[in-house]
Amino acid sequence: MAKKGQEKNTANKAKHSKLIAQIKNKKKSKTDERKAKLRAIVEQAKAKKANEDNS
Repeated sequence: MAKKGQEKNTANKAKHSKLIAQIKNKKKSKTDERKAKLRAIVEQAKAKKANEDNS
């Protein structure tokens, strides 16, 4: 026999999905920022080494 009325937990599932998406996006942006910082450090190190080699 089918349930009558609103589906169970629909609002909670939507809220949970939204929250989980926010958490994933935040984590992804943090990892992207970290990768960008590391790339910048590596580029600086390469430039410094190139300058030392040329001298």
